[in-house]
Amino acid sequence: MPRIPSARNRLKDTPVDGTKRVLLAAPRGYCAGVDRAVIAVEKALDLYGAPVYVRKQIVHNVHVVSELEKKGAIFVEEVDEVPTGSHIVFSAHGVSPAVVNAAADRGLLAIDATCPLVTKVHREAVRFARDDFEILLIGHEGHEEVEGTAGEAPEHTTLVGSPDEADTIQVRNPEKVVWLSQTTLSVDETMETVRRLRARFPLLQDPPSDDICYATQNRQVAIKKIAEDSDLVIVVGSANSSNSVRLVEVALEYGARAAYRVDFASEVKQEWLDGVVTVGVTSGASVPEELVHELLAALEDAGYGNVEEVKTAEEDLLFSLPKELRKDLAGNKDARGLGGRVTRAE
Repeated sequence: MPRIPSARNRLKDTPVDGTKRVLLAAPRGYCAGVDRAVIAVEKALDLYGAPVYVRKQIVHNVHVVSELEKKGAIFVEEVDEVPTGSHIVFSAHGVSPAVVNAAADRGLLAIDATCPLVTKVHREAVRFARDDFEILLIGHEGHEEVEGTAGEAPEHTTLVGSPDEADTIQVRNPEKVVWLSQTTLSVDETMETVRRLRARFPLLQDPPSDDICYATQNRQVAIKKIAEDSDLVIVVGSANSSNSVRLVEVALEYGARAAYRVDFASEVKQEWLDGVVTVGVTSGASVPEELVHELLAALEDAGYGNVEEVKTAEEDLLFSLPKELRKDLAGNKDARGLGGRVTRAE
């Protein structure tokens, strides 16, 4: 895990051939599902007191996890590490039925903070398996979301990790095949995987609605918009954040001369800015805005004080908190019953 910096890294203002500027992508940062999950842990700590246990990282961001640990959250890999009778929160990425059952067997008080858009994919997997379809799940092996979705219908699910894998996948019955996907993938790469699957299996069915989440798509559209005008793109996000890593790839694919991912502004290297006139900035869907502000402050030190926000979409989606957290201990309706940007800004 990257070291959390104690002081700001000061970059030097070196001359370039042009007027320095920052193109700031919008939308960026927290999505409704991430905000809901983070609030769920905070609210559980408020209601039940520390410690509250969380299976895996609640969201894939080093800073967020560290801040929640300071408040009393304890992150574990599996439920068998949690003392019997404790409160446990399932992360935004979702869990398989086997994990839910294991928590119940230990007498744990579970709070499910799975993003509702991930839950939608889980339900699709259950339904298609019930109808005896083979599910081709497009996603990254080992990712928590993929493990959770596959766990809903393990006997019916085959993982497809890339477009090239689509060329070699074997299915039992080509007439009953459907594709689903991890919600945080590259839209372009996923559609290429689907195209190659359909070339082999013409009767391949689509999910009833798009599996790649709105926030992932919106952030990719925004970075595409600024990439071609950027000498350098900096994505704020953690290494295990699939959507953050994809933003770096998309930036390079759509014309950025260079692109890097950082957890913190202090990781930006002076040499990255050599000859750079325009810096594109964005952040993954699990990144709090304060980390972007720290990056902008560091870039201002280097002469990039002219910031132009490039907006490609508006986001105002809110998700209700898990049912256990919508009331206080006295049973009164809680004003923080909704997760999302609006609630967190109050």
